[in-house]
Amino acid sequence: MPREQTEVRDLQEGNYVMIDDVPCKINAYSTSKPGKHGSAKARIEGVGVFDGQKRNFTQPVDAKVWVPIIERKGGQVVSVSGDDMQVMDLDTYETITMRIPDGLDPSSNDEIEYLEYESQRKVV
Repeated sequence: MPREQTEVRDLQEGNYVMIDDVPCKINAYSTSKPGKHGSAKARIEGVGVFDGQKRNFTQPVDAKVWVPIIERKGGQVVSVSGDDMQVMDLDTYETITMRIPDGLDPSSNDEIEYLEYESQRKVV
Protein backbone atom coordinates (compact mmCIF):
# COMPACT_ATOMS: atom_id res chain seq x y z
CA MET A 1 0.00 0.00 0.00
CA PRO A 2 1.35 3.45 -0.85
CA ARG A 3 1.66 5.04 2.59
CA GLU A 4 4.28 6.09 5.10
CA GLN A 5 4.52 6.43 8.87
CA THR A 6 4.89 9.72 10.71
CA GLU A 7 4.41 11.04 14.23
CA VAL A 8 1.12 12.67 15.19
CA ARG A 9 2.93 15.92 16.10
CA ASP A 10 4.06 16.31 12.46
CA LEU A 11 0.51 16.39 11.08
CA GLN A 12 -1.15 19.65 10.04
CA GLU A 13 -4.54 20.77 8.78
CA GLY A 14 -4.82 20.00 5.07
CA ASN A 15 -2.55 16.92 5.30
CA TYR A 16 -3.78 13.39 4.71
CA VAL A 17 -3.91 10.70 7.40
CA MET A 18 -5.34 7.19 7.71
CA ILE A 19 -8.31 7.10 10.13
CA ASP A 20 -9.97 3.68 10.54
CA ASP A 21 -7.98 2.47 7.49
CA VAL A 22 -9.58 5.18 5.31
CA PRO A 23 -7.54 8.02 3.75
CA CYS A 24 -8.80 11.32 5.21
CA LYS A 25 -7.95 14.99 4.82
CA ILE A 26 -7.37 16.74 8.16
CA ASN A 27 -9.88 19.53 8.92
CA ALA A 28 -8.95 20.25 12.53
CA TYR A 29 -5.91 19.51 14.69
CA SER A 30 -5.71 20.43 18.37
CA THR A 31 -3.42 19.40 21.22
CA SER A 32 -3.86 19.23 24.98
CA LYS A 33 -1.14 19.88 27.52
CA PRO A 34 0.68 16.92 29.05
CA GLY A 35 -0.89 15.65 32.26
CA LYS A 36 0.71 14.56 35.51
CA HIS A 37 1.25 10.99 34.31
CA GLY A 38 1.04 11.21 30.54
CA SER A 39 2.12 12.93 27.39
CA ALA A 40 0.33 15.60 25.39
CA LYS A 41 -2.56 14.34 23.30
CA ALA A 42 -3.66 15.44 19.83
CA ARG A 43 -7.25 15.37 18.59
CA ILE A 44 -7.53 15.07 14.82
CA GLU A 45 -10.71 15.49 12.81
CA GLY A 46 -10.81 14.55 9.16
CA VAL A 47 -13.10 13.88 6.23
CA GLY A 48 -12.76 10.78 4.05
CA VAL A 49 -11.19 11.74 0.73
CA PHE A 50 -13.31 9.31 -1.27
CA ASP A 51 -16.46 8.87 0.84
CA GLY A 52 -16.87 12.31 2.47
CA GLN A 53 -17.55 10.88 5.95
CA LYS A 54 -16.28 12.69 9.05
CA ARG A 55 -13.91 10.74 11.28
CA ASN A 56 -11.71 11.62 14.25
CA PHE A 57 -9.22 10.15 16.67
CA THR A 58 -7.15 11.12 19.70
CA GLN A 59 -3.55 9.96 20.09
CA PRO A 60 -0.45 10.96 22.07
CA VAL A 61 1.63 13.40 19.99
CA ASP A 62 4.56 10.96 19.88
CA ALA A 63 2.44 8.06 18.52
CA LYS A 64 3.06 6.84 14.98
CA VAL A 65 0.27 7.04 12.38
CA TRP A 66 0.00 6.09 8.72
CA VAL A 67 -0.14 8.80 6.07
CA PRO A 68 -1.52 7.72 2.67
CA ILE A 69 0.37 8.78 -0.43
CA ILE A 70 -2.42 10.09 -2.62
CA GLU A 71 -1.39 10.92 -6.16
CA ARG A 72 -2.76 13.92 -8.02
CA LYS A 73 -3.05 13.06 -11.71
CA GLY A 74 -4.25 14.63 -14.92
CA GLY A 75 -6.66 13.11 -17.38
CA GLN A 76 -8.60 13.89 -20.51
CA VAL A 77 -12.28 13.11 -20.90
CA VAL A 78 -12.73 10.70 -23.82
CA SER A 79 -16.51 10.20 -23.63
CA VAL A 80 -19.49 10.83 -21.36
CA SER A 81 -22.27 8.28 -20.85
CA GLY A 82 -25.00 8.92 -18.27
CA ASP A 83 -23.41 9.42 -14.83
CA ASP A 84 -20.03 8.03 -15.92
CA MET A 85 -17.19 9.31 -18.06
CA GLN A 86 -14.24 7.63 -19.74
CA VAL A 87 -10.99 9.36 -18.77
CA MET A 88 -7.57 8.79 -20.32
CA ASP A 89 -4.64 9.27 -17.93
CA LEU A 90 -2.27 11.82 -19.49
CA ASP A 91 0.86 9.97 -18.26
CA THR A 92 0.07 6.30 -18.85
CA TYR A 93 -2.65 6.69 -21.54
CA GLU A 94 -4.70 4.16 -19.56
CA THR A 95 -8.48 4.63 -19.96
CA ILE A 96 -10.56 4.48 -16.78
CA THR A 97 -14.26 4.88 -16.02
CA MET A 98 -15.10 7.45 -13.36
CA ARG A 99 -18.34 8.67 -11.78
CA ILE A 100 -19.15 12.28 -12.71
CA PRO A 101 -19.23 14.38 -9.50
CA ASP A 102 -22.12 16.76 -8.80
CA GLY A 103 -21.61 20.21 -10.28
CA LEU A 104 -19.32 19.02 -13.09
CA ASP A 105 -20.53 19.01 -16.69
CA PRO A 106 -17.69 17.39 -18.64
CA SER A 107 -17.48 17.07 -22.39
CA SER A 108 -15.04 15.24 -24.68
CA ASN A 109 -11.47 16.59 -24.69
CA ASP A 110 -11.88 18.41 -21.32
CA GLU A 111 -8.83 18.05 -19.09
CA ILE A 112 -9.48 17.16 -15.45
CA GLU A 113 -7.47 16.56 -12.28
CA TYR A 114 -8.15 13.56 -10.08
CA LEU A 115 -6.85 11.94 -6.92
CA GLU A 116 -5.85 8.28 -6.86
CA TYR A 117 -5.14 5.98 -3.91
CA GLU A 118 -4.94 2.24 -4.52
CA SER A 119 -7.98 1.56 -6.75
CA GLN A 120 -9.99 4.59 -5.60
CA ARG A 121 -10.25 7.70 -7.75
CA LYS A 122 -11.99 11.04 -7.32
CA VAL A 123 -12.22 14.07 -9.60
CA VAL A 124 -11.11 17.30 -7.93
